[in-house]
Amino acid sequence: MGDNFVPRIGGILSADIAVPEHERELRFYARVLSTGDEPLWRDDLMNNLGMPVIGLGERTAEYDQLPLQWMPHIQVADVAQSAARALELGGRELMHGKDDEGNSQWAVLLDPNGAAFGIIPIVPADAMPPIDDDAAKRAGCIAWLDLTAPDAAATRDFYQQVIGWSVEDVEMEDEGERYADFNMLGADRQSAAGICHARGVNKDVPTVWMIYLPVGDLAESLRRVQEVGGKVLKEMRGSDGTLNSAVIQDPVGACLALASG
Repeated sequence: MGDNFVPRIGGILSADIAVPEHERELRFYARVLSTGDEPLWRDDLMNNLGMPVIGLGERTAEYDQLPLQWMPHIQVADVAQSAARALELGGRELMHGKDDEGNSQWAVLLDPNGAAFGIIPIVPADAMPPIDDDAAKRAGCIAWLDLTAPDAAATRDFYQQVIGWSVEDVEMEDEGERYADFNMLGADRQSAAGICHARGVNKDVPTVWMIYLPVGDLAESLRRVQEVGGKVLKEMRGSDGTLNSAVIQDPVGACLALASG
């Protein structure tokens, strides 16, 4: 995944969700995301640079229409045009923020699969926090982002047109059959996200935008997931059997992935 803190079409800056049982959810994430000798995460869900990692908001009446999904914030060239294109292609608009002059500032959309995501304008370079190379991997701390869909090719085409991503095929194999998942590239040709077929290693993965959050001790984090009311839905291992990531469900039902980091 490219540097989150570079302004670019298709860049992912952050992700958020509005949850019921807000205090319980805060305790869950603070517990699960703070393992390892030098955890990147603090109890207030900021990292050790003092920067926010994820947005965990309370589910007030204003946000009742939003699904219980982690929603990435994706930079686009023109919010109004991207929102209109999403509707033309079978998506839905859940919220659309505009300024006093009616100019689009942000929108929350559903793709044709029902996966939720937000779009925002490209952030001005002078509004980005100063991050040196050594600290960049800790800033934001979303290690990866992908979406598993029943029709990955149609989903790829939807996001190409709505976001402005370009595509690079990723060769895959399942039960002796070769196929391609898709690496979605930002305007700088750096990886921004993945779109995957619901087969092989991604079989039974929920059709939501899956944020991958790095933890210092993955095995301990997974133990804590179950200790504090969540579920481990799927573990992913490398060819040598090493556990490298897992899809989990938090206590209110929202899904995300934890990764070794």
